[in-house]
Formats: sequence, structure tokens, C-alpha cells
Amino acid sequence: MQTSIPQYQHRIRKGAKGALFIFDTIRKKWVRLLPEEWVRQQFIRWLIEEQHYPAALIAVEQSVGKWRADLVVYDRQGQPFLVVECKRHTITLSRYTLMQVLRYNALLKAPYWAITNGEEVYLFSVNTETQNVEALDEFPPFPS
Repeated sequence: MQTSIPQYQHRIRKGAKGALFIFDTIRKKWVRLLPEEWVRQQFIRWLIEEQHYPAALIAVEQSVGKWRADLVVYDRQGQPFLVVECKRHTITLSRYTLMQVLRYNALLKAPYWAITNGEEVYLFSVNTETQNVEALDEFPPFPS
């Protein structure tokens, strides 16, 4: 799957020393607006508004062992459903990016994982029969 994320309007403010901050509706706080954070916030909005994933089941910068996954979406039973690694828009998505999200998923065991730089989104899953990673063409509907 390769798709781009629409541009959404966000609440942004300037800090005391001129730094920009964006309001994260998941964490309910202002966070420094860095290029990767912009991609993360855009992707959160896309998951909620276009894919209809519940905001209450999205975790931002979720601790995974000694790392932090950018986004983890949980199903209604509290099990990881989707793990997402976000990169700034100037970063080319690569095998390294995929390996990073797979490292998180080795602990989380979500059936789906994605990588994005805001301009491209790739979704993956594992084929349970062959145990091979497969690129998917569309996001799965959120499980009921």
C-alpha cells in the first residue's frame, strides 16, 4: 500500500523562545512541533477521521521494552492491533524503518504494522501460513 495522508488543521502555538508546539489530542498536551511530530499528528488524525479508529484506543510513544513505538492502536480487548513508525517527511522509508517497527512488534505481537513519512504509508502483516511479511493494499477495518 502506498498512499499519502491529507493535510489537517491542528492547534499550534508559539512558545516563549519562539519554538512551535502542537496540541496532541491523544496525550491531551502541547508537544514540541518537530518534523516527525507533524507526521505523527497527521497520521493520528488520518486514523481517526478516515479509517474510523477510536481515538481512545490509540497510544502515542508507547513504551516497548527499551524503545518507544510512535503509535500503537489497541483493539477493544486491549490487545495491540496496529503498530506505526513515523518518520519526518524528508526521510526515505526503507528496510531499516520496517525493521524498526518489526522490533517493536516482536514484543507487541500486533497483526498489523505500518511505516509512514507523511507522504507515503506502507501497511504490513504476517502471513500466518508462510510466516512471511506481506505488504497490504488497504488498512483493515477496526475490529468490532
